[in-house]
Amino acid sequence: MTAAIVGPDGAPRCPWALSTDDYVAYHDEEWGRPVHGDDALFERLCLEAFQSGLSWITILRRRPGFRTAFAGFRIEKVAAFTDEDRERLLADPGIIRNRAKIDATLANARVLADWAAGDLDELIWSHAPDPAGPAPKTLADVPAVTPQSTALSKELKKRGLKFVGPTTAYALMQACGLVNDHLETCVARNSG
Repeated sequence: MTAAIVGPDGAPRCPWALSTDDYVAYHDEEWGRPVHGDDALFERLCLEAFQSGLSWITILRRRPGFRTAFAGFRIEKVAAFTDEDRERLLADPGIIRNRAKIDATLANARVLADWAAGDLDELIWSHAPDPAGPAPKTLADVPAVTPQSTALSKELKKRGLKFVGPTTAYALMQACGLVNDHLETCVARNSG
């Protein structure tokens, strides 16, 4: 089921990456590349939560608006947001104005603000599978949930974070390079 597809530039890519130029750039330059740092991981965690129930392209195209609205996803700044900030976010057309997702982002920032520097990075990366499994040959070989993403979800919830189910946790793991789900013949599989 759906192996890598050769794009207009002659390079084979994961099929989902070829529908828009935005996806090609994200696929080639970001997706599956290691991400470290608490604020950077907080951003990815928030964006994956906002994506729940929507297409990723919707989030990707609004990412600049999200970054502006949420103070660059700096945990300390978002943790200090007030009720007025919440109302501003709910009225901001540059983001997804979902009350539950906005509230979860603010609540998660407040929880994470009490963690020591590096704790989020360490916790997330401690759930990276070791060793890496075989490269997926088709999209059918790419799971939506794994035992590691389920364990990460449980640990994040145990520590007070919200909107971090196993599927969201796995999408985070894919986006942040904990797993490499580029297809076996994808040009991005072994680059970068």
